[in-house]
Amino acid sequence: MSEADGMDDVVDGGLRQSLMIASRIAETLARRRQESQRQQEHQDAQMAHEAQARLAAERSAAHAALAPVEKDQWWDKAGPHDIATAHAVAEGWKDHDPTALAASEKIRQEVFTRYGIDTHDVGTDAAYLESGIQTITTEKARQDELARSQEETRKAAAEHEKAMGLLAAARAEELRAQAATLAPEMERHQVPAEYLANPELAQALQTAHSAKTPAAVAAADATVQERLFLIGKDGINGPDLDQLRKETTANVNGAGASHFEDPAFVKAAKEMHEAKLLAEGGFKGSERTPVEQRYERAEKELFARMESVGREIENRVTGNDSTRIKDQGLKTETTSAAGYGSAEHLEKFADSLENSGANEAQVRGRLVAARSEATHPSAAVTMGKGATKARKSRRGASVGAERGKNGLSR
Repeated sequence: MSEADGMDDVVDGGLRQSLMIASRIAETLARRRQESQRQQEHQDAQMAHEAQARLAAERSAAHAALAPVEKDQWWDKAGPHDIATAHAVAEGWKDHDPTALAASEKIRQEVFTRYGIDTHDVGTDAAYLESGIQTITTEKARQDELARSQEETRKAAAEHEKAMGLLAAARAEELRAQAATLAPEMERHQVPAEYLANPELAQALQTAHSAKTPAAVAAADATVQERLFLIGKDGINGPDLDQLRKETTANVNGAGASHFEDPAFVKAAKEMHEAKLLAEGGFKGSERTPVEQRYERAEKELFARMESVGREIENRVTGNDSTRIKDQGLKTETTSAAGYGSAEHLEKFADSLENSGANEAQVRGRLVAARSEATHPSAAVTMGKGATKARKSRRGASVGAERGKNGLSR
């Protein structure tokens, strides 16, 4: 063997050793990258979970703060600060939560009836509302135009936080007492204590607790199972307003974002959403109110509320507010949809615009838009080839029509 052959062997051996070392280094680097990626994914999931938990806790606290406003006894004893606190919570959550939206409407009605203040004019300024109620209660003409210092703002925020804490603590104590009473039913259905924050489930458990006959117990137990299923789908607080808005506008022709300012419409949308989930989950409902009937009833209410909102918008545009409509009596009822967009209707519309202070260019532009959209608002819910229509309940094994785009299958 020559010296060249020996040198080649040395070079080959050194090259192989270098390649093995490089391979080990590459494997080590790959493992480190994989471990780093796994750690990052775990951190992201943890942060998302914590954010969701905080949001759920804040929503539950808001529910606890708003629960008393539905009781007349609370309004008889509530002070200006209590009402302003509830108003601030309702205004902060009403665009995201059905319960807060209903509470906002209840607060508006009670404050207007008792104090003559429209919370629509107040907006989110809880301090102004509190001052107004205090002014009327003490029969003194005051104005809330005093400049508040930064310290006063801090104190107001601290008082608000303290009030929220007291309300949450009172609600927690109420739930603990309720859990002690309903312990047998909760154990039988394996209901966690925190689920009592869901008012529908708490009512179903109370009904089961009070039931005296086997039939009544069976019916109450079925309702409890329905509520547990819905909590599994939507959480303890139920669907939020954004979810209902997206689902309803996608599946019900004519439904729009403006309809979700109506608490009754939101309630019907929630009931239809729940009936659809129950049907998909295999629940049949009771013999008196089957799931299909509950879906139809909610669907019918949706269309009724849509028509009512459409008429309200038309009356607001033409200047026919609710007081004038009541004064006109049957005359308003005889104005049919066939006359909508007619020359007489447009002439009255133009007069109302001029009386409201609109200039000539504005009147002309609004008339052009009215002619191009000369469809009565009450007809909006029936337009479109595939529009969902409220139908009477049909019973029988042969029924198999689908509702809406993704509605209840029968």
